[in-house]
Amino acid sequence: MRVLIVEDEPLVRQRLLRMAGEHVGSRMRFDAVGDLAEAEERLARTAYDGVLLDLRLEGEDGFELLRRCCAQAFHTIVVSAHAERALEAFALGVLDFVPKPFTRERMALALDRLAGVARFRPGATRWLSVWRPRGTALVGLDEVLAIHADGEHSEVVLAARSELHDKPIGRLLDLLPAEFMRCHRAWLVNLRHVRRFSALPGSRWRLHLSNGLEVPVGRAHVAELRARLI
Repeated sequence: MRVLIVEDEPLVRQRLLRMAGEHVGSRMRFDAVGDLAEAEERLARTAYDGVLLDLRLEGEDGFELLRRCCAQAFHTIVVSAHAERALEAFALGVLDFVPKPFTRERMALALDRLAGVARFRPGATRWLSVWRPRGTALVGLDEVLAIHADGEHSEVVLAARSELHDKPIGRLLDLLPAEFMRCHRAWLVNLRHVRRFSALPGSRWRLHLSNGLEVPVGRAHVAELRARLI
């Protein structure tokens, strides 16, 4: 795994590098930058699995990086003294929020969550960042009916249109709340928008969504879906 640390205070940056290296050893590789411009440049040319992000960077707001880049395929841990912004951060899809001053134990927990992200579902995300011709935009999860795998990306299905997200559906499932469920290897559905669950010839199944879309159901997911939809 490769992780980018974005922190403008040199001493804090060095402490994060030291503590992270001591805790995870060779399991992760860390790079560190001190401002948003350099962070965006690194993220544009290097594939990172995670970002440790401060929210106050030489007068700039770290949330701007989240808004512009949270459609990309990395998970974010916010490390900030501004604990009052934690709910805002989770709504933008961060994996964890570590308040400053942080302890070795708290940082270790955050890094363990990043390393084992498939086993951690905070469920606090309420927005997805999607690609638009002029940049990214935020879409509320209540508008999302389903998410379809599109190679290494995801197609976010809304009532009357679809949008593109850079995270694959496996990574998105790590962040989405409990009403989102995998129904097929290529599909996640928002159970709030399921209107009917029907059987087809040949032991096939379909979910009928509120916009009329029919989504296939894999055999491995039939029993759990039945239980969730009763």
